[in-house]
Amino acid sequence: MSIDLGAFGAHLREHQTTPDGARELERAGYGTLWLDASPPADLTQAEALLDATTRLVIGTSVVNAWTADAAVVAASYHRIVAKHPHRFLLGFGIGHREVHAEYASPYAKLASYVDELTAAGVPAERIVLAALGPRMLRLARDRTAGTVPCMVTPEHTRQARAVLGAGKLLLPGHFALVEPDSRRARTIARSEPPGTALQVTNYAANLRRLGFTDDDLTGTGSDRLIDALVAHGEPATVAKQLAAHREAGADQVGIYPLGDAPIATLRTIAEAMRLGSGG
Repeated sequence: MSIDLGAFGAHLREHQTTPDGARELERAGYGTLWLDASPPADLTQAEALLDATTRLVIGTSVVNAWTADAAVVAASYHRIVAKHPHRFLLGFGIGHREVHAEYASPYAKLASYVDELTAAGVPAERIVLAALGPRMLRLARDRTAGTVPCMVTPEHTRQARAVLGAGKLLLPGHFALVEPDSRRARTIARSEPPGTALQVTNYAANLRRLGFTDDDLTGTGSDRLIDALVAHGEPATVAKQLAAHREAGADQVGIYPLGDAPIATLRTIAEAMRLGSGG
């Protein structure tokens, strides 16, 4: 039986996520709640959120291959799916060279991590890779169920679909902020990711592949770049911008809410997309 991820997912960091919040997102109509920022290998938070909900899929975005032992992750996966067999998706990635002193040979590291997970009985169709560039996308295509990239645009989604082909999961994440004032929206976006993450090598290289320049990437980003990475405006405008990923070939669009009230932002966007009524 396949996992029903839904057309839209919600991305939250550990401190933003509670069982009550997960239930609220489930009621709002989201198909998946993604746990961001390198959750620990024991995956206990994912398990607690699954225990608190009835339909919502929980995914990791992303388990860090440098810090989370693959054997522990695999054991955690099996523990979780024994209780919730069709509601958990394991996403993992390589982290960033700016953070991990041991960072080297990222492709070889991720290929080895896939080997360890699958040898421990984690099905390839239940894992997704945080892939940005063509080589990592090919690894996701050949060895896993697909990819869960972030800091991307609909153009990246089009290019990624061309690499992945049909039948592989493409689950991009996009920042969103319900704020009609463009200047204020850009200011908020520059004060947290994406603005504060533009100097991260992996992200910067990918954005250059998409046609953005050094001028766009200087500091906390040009208006052109911020507008490409962050859906902002009235709720209906935000919903339309997010839907561009679906039009470009995404199976699901994951929403990274910006600002001080992430659950409220996600709920407002869901209402604009009428997720709860199947819209």
